[in-house]
Amino acid sequence: MQHFTANTGGPKLPQEVQSALFLLVDGFVVVSPVKSVVQTGRIHGDNTRLRLLQSCTRETLGRSQEKMPIWRRTTYDEKERRVKANAREYNEKFSYANNHIKTSKYNIFTFLPINLFEQFQRVANAYFVVLLILQLIPEISSLSWFTTIVPLVLVLVITAVKDATDDYFRHKSDQQVNNRQSQVLIKGSLQKEKWMNVRVGDIIKLENNQFVAADILLLCSSEPYGLCYIETAELDGETNLKVRQALSVTSDLEGVSKLMDFDGEVICEPPNNKLDKFTGTLYWKDNKYSLDNDKMLLRGCVLKNTEWCFGMVIFAGLQTKLMQNCGRTKFKRTSIDKLMNTLVLWIFAFLICMGVILAIGNTIWETCTGRKFELFLPWDEFQSSAVFSGFLTFWSYIIILNTVVPISLYVSVEVLRLGHSFFINWDQKMYYNQTNTSAEARTTTLNEELGQVEFIFSDKTGTLTQNIMVFSKCSINGQTYGDVYDEFNQKVEITEKTACVDFSFNPLCDRGFKFYDSSLVEAVKQEDSAVLEFFRLLALCHTVMPEQKSEGNLVYQAQSPDEGALVTTARNFGFVFRARTPETITLCEMGRAATYELLAILDFNN
Repeated sequence: MQHFTANTGGPKLPQEVQSALFLLVDGFVVVSPVKSVVQTGRIHGDNTRLRLLQSCTRETLGRSQEKMPIWRRTTYDEKERRVKANAREYNEKFSYANNHIKTSKYNIFTFLPINLFEQFQRVANAYFVVLLILQLIPEISSLSWFTTIVPLVLVLVITAVKDATDDYFRHKSDQQVNNRQSQVLIKGSLQKEKWMNVRVGDIIKLENNQFVAADILLLCSSEPYGLCYIETAELDGETNLKVRQALSVTSDLEGVSKLMDFDGEVICEPPNNKLDKFTGTLYWKDNKYSLDNDKMLLRGCVLKNTEWCFGMVIFAGLQTKLMQNCGRTKFKRTSIDKLMNTLVLWIFAFLICMGVILAIGNTIWETCTGRKFELFLPWDEFQSSAVFSGFLTFWSYIIILNTVVPISLYVSVEVLRLGHSFFINWDQKMYYNQTNTSAEARTTTLNEELGQVEFIFSDKTGTLTQNIMVFSKCSINGQTYGDVYDEFNQKVEITEKTACVDFSFNPLCDRGFKFYDSSLVEAVKQEDSAVLEFFRLLALCHTVMPEQKSEGNLVYQAQSPDEGALVTTARNFGFVFRARTPETITLCEMGRAATYELLAILDFNN
């Protein structure tokens, strides 16, 4: 028995805790003395002592378990995460996950047993294995075992090849992701590392249009005030941009030397699958700063409209929020598979009934008539009675009538699935000309699942539509704009041939914007106060992000198409939204620049 004590700086631990910190007994770590002290709350006042205890517990537990066989290691239930920047040795004490991911189900050694286990969950396959065993018994078998094993092996091989092909593409996708390059700050310089070699606590650099390699804490960026913009389509399906902002104390760490000197420590929540929540605290230079989800860039996001940014890895690999939501790849059975299993069970029950009836008939015949033929058709030595003869006859008929169970049905269904998946890929009605994109069936069971959809619950427009919003009409101070009237003051239906309003007076207008009521343009030119205030509000009250691709080519990135349509409308009528900072919004009002102070944002969320 060996005793371990904590030799660290800072406040000294109570004597009873020091003397009973850890006990190493026969290769197992016992931490019950410290655990009882911590859980019962006997250490009061100084939170540093409690954190020191937890750190020592994890450190010693990790070191001792590294020397143990895997089957003898105990798992540590992570209550909080402690990550120190630029300190790999310190972070490795906690045995955090690396950035390697795995979404495949099999490998070379596990493919055969796992795949066979999954296939024998089909009732017909299990039945034919039992039948094969029965055919090996010569007393009840009148057919060769070869007649059963050939179709069974054929079915198993075809299904296994399909499963192996699907999993091969999973392995290929995993390898492609794990081998992506990322710039990591190591030993005073930026070095290219594969994603799978990134570790918790590393500081990495992201550039525009790059995927985020892990869940990172945003430290600084090329934008003012540490702002950056991300696309979260991989996480929530939304293609609109979202803004993230670094802490003000880290937003000026723009040089490599400054980042190398950064030694802040983050204490935060353990890994979880909550994409919209993060709670943590940054300890740096004897100060602490609160962290929330707006300071985090999650794995799967894409950096947009930002030249570069630096971040500190908090969660990596399978512990990232994206992978926590993915779950483990499971064996899925479609509705057709379940239906076929049910049908096969009914067929099997019918086969049992036939075998029982024929066995009873055989027993009666042997009792009443069969004895007269014993002279030239004697019973075998092991047959002692007519009842036992009927029992053997039951199993013989189960073998003879095995063709009642349609094992070939599974092969036919697999071929049909493959054919249907090709039909989906070839469907011209699902081809999108604008992006040269055709439908792609990523699984052969897609068609049968789609064919059995009964109800569709849609949360909003855009889930089932293109979600394109067009500004067509408005009401300002009781006056409606947007309708078109002829010379007889009769309302005219707007068609493609209807003349659009000329916005040539505005050099910053969007050429693709169409509006048909010229009276609204005249009201703007006459500087109607209500109309001007209307468009000023449209240009100010939103969360749109502007992107200046070239002189006069202004592109808006909106969180919703509603916002994009309204801001674009204000732009065409002379109120152009030009720039945004955390404190101000800049407009170009009828050719004059105007800056407004941003007081608050009432964000729309769930």
